[in-house]
Amino acid sequence: MRDVLYLDQVEQAEALLKPQRIEVLRQLAEPRSCTQVASRLDQTPQRVYYHVKRLTEAGLVTQVSERRVRAIHEGIYQAAARSYWLSPRLVGRIGPQASRDALSLGYLLDLMEEVQADVAALDPSAPELPSIGVSGEIRVRPEQRQEFLADLRSTLQDLFTRYGGAEGDAFKLAVACYPKGRTDD
Repeated sequence: MRDVLYLDQVEQAEALLKPQRIEVLRQLAEPRSCTQVASRLDQTPQRVYYHVKRLTEAGLVTQVSERRVRAIHEGIYQAAARSYWLSPRLVGRIGPQASRDALSLGYLLDLMEEVQADVAALDPSAPELPSIGVSGEIRVRPEQRQEFLADLRSTLQDLFTRYGGAEGDAFKLAVACYPKGRTDD
């Protein structure tokens, strides 16, 4: 079972985005038969099998074994991943794609979509994935916002200049700076 399965096909999203199927997937975190899942969800095995079949067709569930129960063969199924990551491209935005400047919310959304696709494409079985994730909060007074953004841009530009040669391993650096939503402190 994978940690994360990146969904970028409409059929996968359609199969996943049904509340009953999400409950079936939760039950299939451990290998189980449709009869076992049905018992846990208080549904009929036929109804659960219908959902499992659709999830299997979409690649979200796999049959991991089979057992013989009386005169029939019963499949044992397991979710393909612990969590599922839906590509923003499947939902999309309405209207024409406007040109965006680096300070716009649209640019930030485009950047997050690009980062999500890049991370999903990484090979989790690779012996070494040299990467770093950093998150923090900075408080800036309104009169210092422009100075802060200029300093941030200058610092990043310095890194791009210093390490932007044509040799060596390529790394993608994406920085997002956005106003944090209000929280009760």
